[in-house]
Amino acid sequence: MTSRAVLQVFSDYQASRTKFVQTVAELALRPQNIECLQNAGVMQLLRPLLLDTVPSIQQSAALALGRLANYSEELAEMVVSAEVLPQLIYSLSEQNRYYKKAASFVLRSVSKHSAELAQCVVDAGALQSLVECLSEFEPSVKEGAAWTLACISRHSESLASSVVAVSQPSSVQQLILCLQEPELSLKRISASALSELAKHSLALAQTVVDEGAINVLVPLLQHPDNKLVRQVCSALAQIAKHSVDLAENIVECEVFPKLLMLLKKDQDEQVKKNAATLIREIAKHSPELARLIVNCGGDAVIIEFITESAGNVRLPGIMALGYIAAFSDTLALAIIVHQGLLPLKDALINEQEDYIRAAAAWSVGQIGRHTPDHAKAVAQADILNKLRDIHADSGSSLDLKNKTLRAAKAVICKCTHLLALQPLLLSADGPQLAKIRKYVVQQFAKCLPNDHAARKSFVQSGALQKIQELRQLYSEQQPDQDQENDESAAAENHADCLQYIATINDCFPPELVQYYSPNYSTQLLEKLDQYDAQP
Repeated sequence: MTSRAVLQVFSDYQASRTKFVQTVAELALRPQNIECLQNAGVMQLLRPLLLDTVPSIQQSAALALGRLANYSEELAEMVVSAEVLPQLIYSLSEQNRYYKKAASFVLRSVSKHSAELAQCVVDAGALQSLVECLSEFEPSVKEGAAWTLACISRHSESLASSVVAVSQPSSVQQLILCLQEPELSLKRISASALSELAKHSLALAQTVVDEGAINVLVPLLQHPDNKLVRQVCSALAQIAKHSVDLAENIVECEVFPKLLMLLKKDQDEQVKKNAATLIREIAKHSPELARLIVNCGGDAVIIEFITESAGNVRLPGIMALGYIAAFSDTLALAIIVHQGLLPLKDALINEQEDYIRAAAAWSVGQIGRHTPDHAKAVAQADILNKLRDIHADSGSSLDLKNKTLRAAKAVICKCTHLLALQPLLLSADGPQLAKIRKYVVQQFAKCLPNDHAARKSFVQSGALQKIQELRQLYSEQQPDQDQENDESAAAENHADCLQYIATINDCFPPELVQYYSPNYSTQLLEKLDQYDAQP
């Protein structure tokens, strides 16, 4: 055979390999083809092609493996079992930029599924090569490496610590440098990777801050690209959530009023949600930070935001109001003055998800628990009745019922506006409302002896008659002394309620109390039978 014939055979073989890997890579794009490719044993055929002498074949083989691994965790495990990771990692430092990008894609597709698979990538020694790729000139190589590091870091604190532990060069420093590159997609991925690193623990977040990430992230809040701003807000929120010092570091970089402008003017709902999340994470740490937000007009901006939004988007804003109000009566009063109770009431009534309604109930409790004036504002907004209805609803989740009960208790125990409590007393029927009813009766027993003007209204509204009905109910339902411990708690509850009722009855003439008793008419008829009329 002549040399020309040998070259022709080799060329034909190369062309067939090229066509094969390109076809497999194209077929792997469609989910309906994956099972057929798997059954055909394509994984075993692709592995040796990663070592092919032709770079384009290597790249296409890596791309096909990445698409297969990206489809499911099972296929990703097969890629790991095929022992292709060492070859891919070796190629990250030896091959051209196109192959490095494809190799990063395979590693990312494997590590994204679970912590176990991500650990396999780390154990294979991928981290050092990936961090070195962050120093490459080609932006797409940097992007692929940063994305893979983000997928590895998101699973657990130990994996994120492994990423941070790479020091030559420093992984965090390289990500921050990538964040300053002009390529938009690289900025987004780098911000996302920093967010995944910082979210796990205070130590990791502190490492990110010590490398100067905040000074680079905060100015990007004014970037015109919404997707980048989302990631920046998320990264800052993951840093701020861990401690008051980290939150103060972000505030010192003049994050306000940039953050408030995002809530007011940005049209992207996800940007607004992430901005509200960052405000929430800053506000929850200390009264000073909460007061700073209010002094910047942040409470009014948050109220406007949750008024205009709906669903999961408004959740961080609802919680931010609760955190701000929790610190002092002055901060809670600022929320009341800016009509913050109205969107919270709307969330209680109109939201479909129980966790959003639970957050709204919690925030209402934080606002109303400070003073009688705060509780009066909540009561006058007719929120207590909504809390009662939600607590009594059999469709409400256990967490929602607990949150509404705690909020109602916090407000009722501070409420001296008895006119607002009377409808609550009159409608608190049924065993599911027994605890709320107890708090209302207790509050009346506390306030009526010192509020002479409220007693007449108490009688005219039918509340005194309701109290006598409850007295009879509690008297009839007292458990026996030999019942179990859980019922002894109910007996104590009944005894407490009877004591509160006795205190209320002492505020009125005995004749009036007797008149409104349920058996009063029967007693009168008995007296009529016993009465012997005189001629």
